[in-house]
Amino acid sequence: MPNSRPSRPLVGILWMLLTGLCFVAVTALVKTLGDRIPAVESAFLRYVIGLFLLVPMLRHLKWREITPQLQMLFAARGLMHSVGVGFWFFAMARIPLAEVTAMNYLSPVYVTLGAALFLGEPLALRRIMAIGAALLGTVIILRPGFREVGPGQLAMLITGLVFGASYLIAKVLADRADAALVVAMLSVWVTVGLAPVALMNWVWPTWSEMGILLGVAIFATAGHYTMTLALAAAPVAVTQPVTFLQLIWATSLGVFVFHEPIDAWVVVGGSVILASVSYITWREARLKRREVTPAVPATKY
Repeated sequence: MPNSRPSRPLVGILWMLLTGLCFVAVTALVKTLGDRIPAVESAFLRYVIGLFLLVPMLRHLKWREITPQLQMLFAARGLMHSVGVGFWFFAMARIPLAEVTAMNYLSPVYVTLGAALFLGEPLALRRIMAIGAALLGTVIILRPGFREVGPGQLAMLITGLVFGASYLIAKVLADRADAALVVAMLSVWVTVGLAPVALMNWVWPTWSEMGILLGVAIFATAGHYTMTLALAAAPVAVTQPVTFLQLIWATSLGVFVFHEPIDAWVVVGGSVILASVSYITWREARLKRREVTPAVPATKY
């Protein structure tokens, strides 16, 4: 059934602006946390805290709807997402904020490609060209041969692929289970998936570090909520370009708070990637098919 709610572009844009601020705050807080605590443990604690935030919602979920097949999909997505979250926390402690944000834009491109390969989505020439442009943007950011591509950059490449695959499974789950149940089961399975590795290399966090992780969980949860409001108010094609501001905010934070130099190549490459994502989203809206390409933040956190 088509959505009968009127589109409110300005409201959607404002909610997406707030979403961007929340997710940049997440990145900045993880950057502040540093690498004293192993990345997997930081991610584990973030999801444990997030589970406590979800407790009021858990008792209202339709647990009886979970069939063995659904449980397998929930588990596969959660364990896959665990890998992505671990690599993402690892990268954020090691490379500039602007670079993390720019490479975050890759996930929807991987989703579009994966939807064509595994979900039977058509891959027209224009979409292929947009994907090629996004990969060119990645090359601009990484500049292999002109600078060293370190563990942080490699971790972000893996993060994008894994989060893209996780989102594709989420699209399958969205047709079979309630949205709240999909979100809750992701938190449960990511916590389970991260726990063994986190416990093997456990470092007791200080109270200030726990405070930072609480902030990460709160901003990530708030960002998901405001993003949902944005997508309910206006189409992704309207709200997607607003996510470019995340790159500006992240670059500004990196310069003024973390004293990171501005890398023009990262800004240019990130702009190319986001332009290609926005174009793919716009084309899907024009063709009026079921959207597969997600909003940039929708694949992570």
